[in-house]
Amino acid sequence: MHKACFAVAMMVSVSTQAVEKFTIDPAHTYPNFQINHLGFSTMHGRFGKTEGSLTIDWAKNTGSVDITIDAASIDTGFKKRDDHLRSPDFINAAEFPEITYKSTKVTINADKTAKVEGNLNIMGVSKPVTLDVKSINCGDHPMQKGVYVCGFDAEGMIKRSDFGVTYALPAVGDEMKLHLEVEAKRN
Repeated sequence: MHKACFAVAMMVSVSTQAVEKFTIDPAHTYPNFQINHLGFSTMHGRFGKTEGSLTIDWAKNTGSVDITIDAASIDTGFKKRDDHLRSPDFINAAEFPEITYKSTKVTINADKTAKVEGNLNIMGVSKPVTLDVKSINCGDHPMQKGVYVCGFDAEGMIKRSDFGVTYALPAVGDEMKLHLEVEAKRN
């Protein structure tokens, strides 16, 4: 009986050690997007304030992602356009100050890529969005002793009209390419 209890305790101990919790580093996380602008060029933008957490279960090759983006931190490099993007014509940052993404399923591949399925919420509208994680790189931080970091490069595609953002369609594109460069420190 004691051997069986010890074996179960060891299995629980090993399985819980395989799950790592991380806090997103806002100074090294870069959510950004690309969208067609009037058929002439591709406009790029980013959000400057992001927070969140993630878990990785290396034994089960799964995890979770929970990200919150400050909608008002949108930045395309042109103040007048940024103010318009914050307005009710686009993301209505005053009424909907947060953009969130919460995973529903994470599949980590042997080659350190992953597929993250989850729900993106923009202006109170939640839609399923899949992110393809192109790389996962983890290790000791070279400049901060004792800090373990994982970095992720992910991308996905959405239609802004699915979230009720329809101003200037079709002149300003409907499809937006999303990029998330994330660094997270292990708790």
